[in-house]
Amino acid sequence: MNSLIKQFLYLFFMLFIISLISFTAVNFAPNSFFASGELNPNITPERIEHLKEIYSLDKPFYIQFFSWISNILVLDFGISFSSGEAVKDEILSRLPITLVINITSMVLIFLFSIYIGIKAALNNGGFFDKLTTQFTIISFSMPSFYLALLLTFLLSITFHVFPLSGVSSDESLVGFSKYTDIAWHLVLPIFIIIFGGLGSLTLYIRALTLEILKSDYIFFAKARGLSNKRILRLYILPNLYPTIITLIGLSLPGIFGGSVILETIFGIDGMGLLFFQSAMSNDYPVIMGILITGAFLTLLGNIFADLALIKLNPNSKAF
Repeated sequence: MNSLIKQFLYLFFMLFIISLISFTAVNFAPNSFFASGELNPNITPERIEHLKEIYSLDKPFYIQFFSWISNILVLDFGISFSSGEAVKDEILSRLPITLVINITSMVLIFLFSIYIGIKAALNNGGFFDKLTTQFTIISFSMPSFYLALLLTFLLSITFHVFPLSGVSSDESLVGFSKYTDIAWHLVLPIFIIIFGGLGSLTLYIRALTLEILKSDYIFFAKARGLSNKRILRLYILPNLYPTIITLIGLSLPGIFGGSVILETIFGIDGMGLLFFQSAMSNDYPVIMGILITGAFLTLLGNIFADLALIKLNPNSKAF
């Protein structure tokens, strides 16, 4: 219990340090949100100062920082410069579609990677293993934005198989038809995320499985006449679980953060596109809200991964 408390204290300490670094970097960036207004002769300096007063930008840096820290403790990330909406509402409105895309992609990536990686290791040097190696090279070398543009041109513009952009063709659809329409729009983005993520994880699982297969307990299991299925279930998978759980914990920020490139290309109004738009317009509150949310999820994911590892192995010294 004391170790768990220490972990959460460490989480809040690290979150404070990350907040300080992020807040400093964002506030001392060369351009400000009001730069265009300052160059506009129709906007008076008094009006600019009034706007800065509204957003508390007229106060010293340390007052701005501690005021912001006190607000985020109650999940108040401030008001967006661009839209005038609460940052929390901006994030919550974009979050569902990002969650659907990234949770679906992550689950499929892990399932396919575990299956392909283990099968390639069990057939080390065989045809399937060589085929897997070639696939992972292609997955590594193919930029996601290039693949997105290529598939969009072929399957959306040339052959009209999939919709070009967005997540819905008809807002009036309801029920099963609505969800079918959304799913059809998300096929290409999800496929591209899966294709890009399979390569590295598959090779990692394959390498870990090969190390496990070299172990003495695998040798004795085979000597006892255990089938490959029992060896897989009793020895290989249990030894892969700690690594898989750790990787899932580290994947949490990606689930909530979205993909800037893919969401921009496919016109998906999610977290990735929100971050890109906010960065382009120097919308500091939104940028900070997304950065802190990602940092918190990364640290929280590590703690959950440690808890899961202890559950699997009570003798573990994760804490």
